[in-house]
Amino acid sequence: MLRYIVKILVSSVIIVLVSEVSKKSGYIGGLIASLPLTSMLALFWLYNDTNSSSKVAELSTGILLFVLPSLIFFVAMPLLLRRGINFYVALALSSGVMMAGYAFFSLILSKFGVRL
Repeated sequence: MLRYIVKILVSSVIIVLVSEVSKKSGYIGGLIASLPLTSMLALFWLYNDTNSSSKVAELSTGILLFVLPSLIFFVAMPLLLRRGINFYVALALSSGVMMAGYAFFSLILSKFGVRL
């Protein structure tokens, strides 16, 4: 149970850090958010829980494959906001576009024999 509490606290601190830094500088907040901290934490926690290098390698490969479709979100969100779309609507639309990107990319990967 203590392990889960530590995971939650460490992950929460990073999210709060990004949010607070972003209040002062969106670019520095963006820099921190763009660091693969979440991915590195996930890799760390997975290895710590399983001691399995193969599981960590599989997760790392999965992260790499799905970085590309996730970038669609960061193209759509500022475009929508700069066009005056309400934040929540822009967030929902950007998320929808990203999910469509994930679905499309998953379809492409399946054509190359990558099973999810």
